Amino acid sequence: MTRAHQSDNHGSLQHFVLPDTELLFWPGWLSPEQAERCYQQLSQQLNWQQPAIKIFGKAVKIPRQQVWMGDPHCSYKYSGVLFEPEPWHPLVKQLTESVNKLCQSRFNSVLLNWYADGGQHMGWHSDDESELGESPKIASLSLGQPRFFDLKHKHLGTQLKLELGHGSLLLMAGQCQAFWQHRVPKMASATRGRINLTFREIKQKTT
Repeated sequence: MTRAHQSDNHGSLQHFVLPDTELLFWPGWLSPEQAERCYQQLSQQLNWQQPAIKIFGKAVKIPRQQVWMGDPHCSYKYSGVLFEPEPWHPLVKQLTESVNKLCQSRFNSVLLNWYADGGQHMGWHSDDESELGESPKIASLSLGQPRFFDLKHKHLGTQLKLELGHGSLLLMAGQCQAFWQHRVPKMASATRGRINLTFREIKQKTT
């Protein structure tokens, strides 16, 4: 079941009414021209890497390239690997500030993934690492090739498939990471690359 209403600044806001989550989607958050400029800059100017993560105790290179970026304290550990943040790129910092304003968030870090073709993908997972705290908000900006984004409830079997287009923004909030998994499946028909920015708030440890 989907409920949609108008957003003053960024086109049509879609609010998905699903159990145990808050899911908001702006299909045209960036204009096509803005999205293309962002895609070209980020694809050419970032220090893209293909790190290895641990899967069943073995080091395996991820099927995409990525950059972890954020404030100096924003170390992030997942799949057995600790990532230290790259310094902010001016465009990524600007996008983060805009997303924070829209989502009323305090995102201080961004995981950027570059899917060079339709064979590169992301498997089922939840963004539930301890550094993100309880009930984290995760915002996802898509640039380039539209790709499908699948969500499934961990217990109820409820599923949702979205197409994340060039310049679209998705916000996952509430109990989404506790009760849902998501993935970016392979897409044989993809004709270009896709860059995805996922905005996160790393909680600063207190002593």
